[in-house]
Amino acid sequence: MTGSYETPAFRLAYVPGVTPAKWVRIWGERLPEVPLELVPVTAAGAADLLRERGADAGLVRLPVDRTDLSAIPLYTETTVVVVPKDHFAVAAEEVALADLADETVLHPLDDTLDWERLPGRPARERPQTTQDAIDLVAAGVGVLVVPQSLARLHHRRDLTYRTVADAPQSGVALSWREDATTDLVDDFIGIVRGRTVNSTRGRRAAAGKPAAPAAPKSPRSGAASRRRGRPRRRS
Repeated sequence: MTGSYETPAFRLAYVPGVTPAKWVRIWGERLPEVPLELVPVTAAGAADLLRERGADAGLVRLPVDRTDLSAIPLYTETTVVVVPKDHFAVAAEEVALADLADETVLHPLDDTLDWERLPGRPARERPQTTQDAIDLVAAGVGVLVVPQSLARLHHRRDLTYRTVADAPQSGVALSWREDATTDLVDDFIGIVRGRTVNSTRGRRAAAGKPAAPAAPKSPRSGAASRRRGRPRRRS
């Protein structure tokens, strides 16, 4: 159809464990004319996806290379250890890394925690993925330390998890290309930062806002001011 124009979708990447449902819902309420397309991506591949313009923005795990990407930290996750339900750690609400010293602690290749020193005893081989590591925990091969959202994502009825008080934590951020801060990106930044519709600072809203017309002067008030400016006549 000649002259027709289709509004481009806003492509939002997200890494495993991150749940963008709340922000997607708010987007749909505020910008129903702009479809939001979710793009799943691995934690390791998120930065390259943004650089290659495979998504307009992404919910990624920190750290983010700030050389060419912008990032707004959103929250930090609790770290947990995933264990079989009959494991000794289940007796406590919280454990320490020292409690895992005699355990085989699995370290998958897609691990998102920034370890200075790995806890416990290493396995013979590193599992390829967190899902593979979860399967090994269920098989009794070892235990797994991960962000809580990943433990929930890979939930199994025969496994559970407990908080690890002194383990490194994983932060989640909104990231996008430094040179691609579009109006739609700015709109999504406003949503994740909790701005209301009335407080939106999007450039599109600012550019499209007409200047307020000047209030008309009242003829009566003008005449009154002229009368006040005249000298009084002596009788």
